[in-house]
Amino acid sequence: MHADTSVLVLVDYQGRLMPAIHEGGQALARAVLLAEGARLLGVPVIGTEQNPARLGPNADALKALCDTTVAKTHFDACPDGLVDAVQAARPGCTDIVIAGCEAHVCLLQTALGLLRARPDWRVWVVANASGSRRASDHAAAMVRMGQAGATVVTHEMVLFEWLGDCRHARFHEVLALIKAAD
Repeated sequence: MHADTSVLVLVDYQGRLMPAIHEGGQALARAVLLAEGARLLGVPVIGTEQNPARLGPNADALKALCDTTVAKTHFDACPDGLVDAVQAARPGCTDIVIAGCEAHVCLLQTALGLLRARPDWRVWVVANASGSRRASDHAAAMVRMGQAGATVVTHEMVLFEWLGDCRHARFHEVLALIKAAD
């Protein structure tokens, strides 16, 4: 995974949904950290919102970091324009880094949709920046996405792979984000 070929997709971190998510505060904090790191490294950030008229917008801290947000009614964001948004954000993209809620519904279906949409795309699912109401649903979703061809990773794996080298011009800024979150 490389920063110059990646897009970060953050699925449905909506204010009305997050209080019901098991360890939702941690998942949201890691998603915000990923988005901050992405912006430092020039990685486009796309958010999605499930039925925002009913569930409201994404959490303010996350929404402010998104370059664009796709409103959707499908659980899989692809039929509602996500594929076009990814291609517009980064023509030639090969790596989709994705995290979100609920892991076993909208995140799962969106990851599967991305894998179907473009066989040349690699999908990286950030397990510790994702959540479900029940931990068992989250765990099952990670297994299923891995079996379907996505690679399950953590937020630090993503950030350090995007950096690639401790001599990267933004290394200390990204490291400071990571350390501040501990």
